Amino acid sequence: MIATAARSGLLHCDACGLLNQPCAAPEAMHCARCEARLHWRKPNAIARTWALLAAAAILYVPANLMPVIHSGSLFGENPHDTIMGGVIYFWTSGSWALAIIVFLASIVVPGTKIAVLALLLVTSQRRSLWRPFERTRLYRMVAYIGRWSMVDIYIGAVSVALVQLRPFASIVPGPGAIFFGAVVILTLFASESFDPRLIWDPVDDEGEGELR
Repeated sequence: MIATAARSGLLHCDACGLLNQPCAAPEAMHCARCEARLHWRKPNAIARTWALLAAAAILYVPANLMPVIHSGSLFGENPHDTIMGGVIYFWTSGSWALAIIVFLASIVVPGTKIAVLALLLVTSQRRSLWRPFERTRLYRMVAYIGRWSMVDIYIGAVSVALVQLRPFASIVPGPGAIFFGAVVILTLFASESFDPRLIWDPVDDEGEGELR
C-alpha cells in the first residue's frame, strides 16, 4: 500500500509542510509549528480553482491579441507590439535567445499551465487513479514555473522606464499588458487554490492494487 498522510491519520500543513496529528475539534486544528489553519482538504478547492482558471483562459485571448506596449518615434509607430509580434521582432533582429525566452515564458508557460490545471481538475473530479505520481509532479511543475510568466511584463516595464524621450520616442503600456498580468495572477491563484491531495484520495480509497 502507498503510505499517504491521510491514510496515516496525519494532516499536512500547506504553509510550512509539517505533518500534524489532528485534534478532536476540526475548527481548532492549527499547525504545531507555524500555527496555520489546517484542513483535511482545502474548502471548495475544485470550484474555486475552476472559476479562476476559466477567467484566466478567457483573458488569455485578448492578452495575446492586444498590444502589450505602444512604441513610437519620429518615424512612426511600431505595429508589432503584441507578445507574438515582440517575439518575431527579437528573432528577426538577431536576439534569438531573448525571443525564445519571451516565447516560452509569455506564451507557452501560461497556456501550458491552464491546460495542466484543467487536466488535474478533471481527473480529480472524476476520482481518477491514472498516474497519481506524474500528476503530482505536473502540479509541482506548474506551481514553480508560473512566476516566470511575468518576464514579458518585466521587459515592457524596463522599456517604459528607459525609453521616454518625447517627442522623439516613447513607450507606454498597452491594454494587452493588463490582460496578460491578470492571466498570470489568476493562474498563480488557481494553482494555489487547487489541493493536490485530491489526486491521492482515490488511492487512499482503492489501494495501490487499483493503480494503472
